[in-house]
Amino acid sequence: MENVTDRVSNPFDMRPPPEYPPFDDGPVAVPGYGDANADFHVVGASPAEHGGETTGVPFTETAGARRLQGVLHDVGFLAEPYSDAPEPTNLFLSYLFMPRLPDGRAPTEEDYELMERFFDAEFRAINAHIILPVGPTAIDRVLREYTTLRRRFPNRIDDRAVHATEVRGRGFLVVPVADPERWDDEEATALRERLQAILDSDYRQTKGVATLVG
Repeated sequence: MENVTDRVSNPFDMRPPPEYPPFDDGPVAVPGYGDANADFHVVGASPAEHGGETTGVPFTETAGARRLQGVLHDVGFLAEPYSDAPEPTNLFLSYLFMPRLPDGRAPTEEDYELMERFFDAEFRAINAHIILPVGPTAIDRVLREYTTLRRRFPNRIDDRAVHATEVRGRGFLVVPVADPERWDDEEATALRERLQAILDSDYRQTKGVATLVG
């Protein structure tokens, strides 16, 4: 079933709970952004880690965001190599923890747990075929909560070691992405080639086979 909405920013009208009130005149949160019917869902940790505290758009304003957007543009998901207000096609971008915190504070484990139900609701509404968790925090949580394979990895996941690989989830494919703040040219190329290979395949079959793997 497709979502019926043409809203790009926060298509499901997600709002942070009262535990995270506004603290200045900037965005209260950095909500999900993109195509609500996307097959590809990029998941980051938080605005403090991956950007957007001024724009209110995930994966903007940082050097890593520019690198990531560049690869997403190269394979056809974004209209421009970089924009603070990107135009996505078949792509949704969101954070595990969307509220902004004072002084750029990073969320704690308790913060992530408090927001988990909000992220999960959006994650299931998008219902993408391909999930791209970005950085160690997002990779760990996506593998732990949405696959049965977290036990196969070290307790502390090396995001560069699993970068641009494939892990079967519960009805979808997970492609871990190393933190783009630390990419080199090889990691950008590896992700570009992995995404292009998936796009060139019959990736929508993922919904039919992924639940049988792992």
